[in-house]
Amino acid sequence: MFLATIFFFSALLPFSLSHRRDPFAWLYGRQGYAVASLQEGTSGGQCPEECDCPPTFPVAMYCDGRGLTVMPNVPARIKYLYLQNNAITSVPESALVNATSLVWLMMHYNQLTTEAIDKKVFLKLEGLERLYLQHNNLTSIPSNLPRSLRDLRIHHNKIEKVSPADLEGMDNLTILYLHDNALTDMSTSLKALTSLTLLDISGNKLTKVPEALPDHLHQLYLESNSIDSVPADFLGGLTQLQYVRMGHNQLTDKGIPPNTFNVTGLVELDLSFNKLERIPIVSTTLQHLYLQANQIKEFTLGSFCSFMDVTNFSKLLTVRLDGNEIGRQDIPSESSLCLRMASDIEV
Repeated sequence: MFLATIFFFSALLPFSLSHRRDPFAWLYGRQGYAVASLQEGTSGGQCPEECDCPPTFPVAMYCDGRGLTVMPNVPARIKYLYLQNNAITSVPESALVNATSLVWLMMHYNQLTTEAIDKKVFLKLEGLERLYLQHNNLTSIPSNLPRSLRDLRIHHNKIEKVSPADLEGMDNLTILYLHDNALTDMSTSLKALTSLTLLDISGNKLTKVPEALPDHLHQLYLESNSIDSVPADFLGGLTQLQYVRMGHNQLTDKGIPPNTFNVTGLVELDLSFNKLERIPIVSTTLQHLYLQANQIKEFTLGSFCSFMDVTNFSKLLTVRLDGNEIGRQDIPSESSLCLRMASDIEV
């Protein structure tokens, strides 16, 4: 009952806004308490000998870090299945035939390939909300993923392309981690993700910003790609977007249309480690701006404030311009009025 209560209240924890820390990691890591195997099971079949099914939380089955190479039998009562940190190479159709009540399926850090995941294995998992497949050997997104998914983590694989069919109908998905793959093209695959709030496609081989970004995005991570330009007004329709990270790309002044980043609502903008020579115009509501390691030659105060008075000034708290071609002597004296909230300007 205690663990069930903890699980319930964990759902109320806020998701980190500007970092990728998972507030549920303490749950699926099982740290801090001992579990006893429920070999006879309370209902819905026996617990496999190689796994733990705590009597106090009988709908969970912990098989993580056991050196498994094949899928264990999963009792019908199980809703939370932890199989991470093993050496499992395949998921046959029969593996989850009884586990139609699954809500969480954790299979990260295994040796799965796309071909070894049966195309029908997910068809009956109509209530699955979290699927973790990161750190495997997948070359494409598995077929027939449940439309009930809210959190899909498939980063650190070898995926080269995402087609619209891969994510079709997944209008409940709010979190999508696809970073550190080999993506070169996403076509219009994101268009169907009408509930998506966090998209991380950093560390890929993209040369352009994906088309048709979902309207409800809150966090967009595109760093460490090969993007040299952004579409005109590509942030215009993203009224809920607060965090944009495009560091470590190939962006130039020519590739950024005027006022692209002058959008109300943006809290953090990271354009560090690019090829910018000028400071782009940003909104006065922006709070954190990272432009370090570019080729900026002039401190243009107009990029932050079009005019200044008692009520009109930049809300920037953090300004990083170090690693450019300007020094502290290049900061205009009027900056103390425009950037009055910035604790420090790093140059």
